[in-house]
Amino acid sequence: MSKLEVDLSGRVAVVSGGSSGMGAAVVARLAASGAGVVVGGRDEARARAVVDSAVAAGGRAVPVIGNITESATADLLVASALEEFGRVDIVVSAAGVVHRADAIGTDDEQWRHVMAVNVDGPFFLSRAAIPALRDSGGGSIVNISSTCGLVGASGLAAYCASKGAVSNLTRAMALDHAAEGIRINAVCPGAVETPMLATGHPSGRTIDDVRASNLASIPEGRIPDASEVADLVLFLASDSSRHLTGVNLSIDGGYTAQ
Repeated sequence: MSKLEVDLSGRVAVVSGGSSGMGAAVVARLAASGAGVVVGGRDEARARAVVDSAVAAGGRAVPVIGNITESATADLLVASALEEFGRVDIVVSAAGVVHRADAIGTDDEQWRHVMAVNVDGPFFLSRAAIPALRDSGGGSIVNISSTCGLVGASGLAAYCASKGAVSNLTRAMALDHAAEGIRINAVCPGAVETPMLATGHPSGRTIDDVRASNLASIPEGRIPDASEVADLVLFLASDSSRHLTGVNLSIDGGYTAQ
């Protein structure tokens, strides 16, 4: 299957959560399309491996290590893009965590951690980047939300709350900054073949069980890999989506259409 072809030469992207999963796939696609990429992550070895892979493929990328739940890290990601590449055109908030429990099974620390990574992170990064996007004449922010930001799911109370916040934060910021040429959209994946798919399940539940239950709920009958999500992010980052803002786009094989 052919991949989306986009020319982002001369543009600069900042990606949080870029050291694994969907974030790493986004970094690879943006760099392969010509963008300079600042790769944010908490794990230095993994972030550097993603950067090394992008560079080996002919792209431009640099790592920035930090915790996106701290606003200083968001500021550092943007400052590093300006220092290394001179501008910011694209921002992708891909850092995310999941806690698989209902409200009773979610303690204060778990609730706050999910909200900090999934909501504070995109807010801090967008807030830090908007002045730089203005200086570039506009640009695109893409938040990674979830189908759980659009519909409920049992056993995911904190995660659903956090992704619902991301989806509505996306709409609100899009209205605030549309006149400045800053487009703000969200991608809402369902199940995706990433490390998160296998994490946090009750003891004794195998990844095969997880895949089977997800497949049973997806009309298309398959679980996509992270590169398919990255292609949608690439579309939203590019001029091909120049009249799209405030949109939450599902990529779920029909799950939310049911």
